[in-house]
Amino acid sequence: QVQLVESGGGLVQAGDSLRLSCAASGRTFSSYACGWFRQAPGKEREFVAAISWSAGRTVYADSVKGRFTISRDNAKNTVYLQTNSLEPEDTAVYYCAAGKRPYWSDYSIASGYDYWGQGTQVTVSS
Repeated sequence: QVQLVESGGGLVQAGDSLRLSCAASGRTFSSYACGWFRQAPGKEREFVAAISWSAGRTVYADSVKGRFTISRDNAKNTVYLQTNSLEPEDTAVYYCAAGKRPYWSDYSIASGYDYWGQGTQVTVSS
């Protein structure tokens, strides 16, 4: 069993940065791939970024590539999402997810994750 708690969201202006954190409980967290998804009002949840259990592989949605960076510290049971050059279109609730995924599987598929956090709100004003 893994429990995930996101933090770090807030209200910022366009061009600003935020670092989102996802703290996990459970001794086996280091064996899980982790992903960040987001959901804006009236829209479906969409993939943002993911990282393999070893941090050897990272994947990004085209809309955030070059602006967002996912990382993890398994010693701290934490996954991070550094968000730079934020745009109003990035406004959403950001969710962290964890799951035992084959290394070369499609990390962008939400149904492949077993555990989800409650989300943290990111609001970007223009």
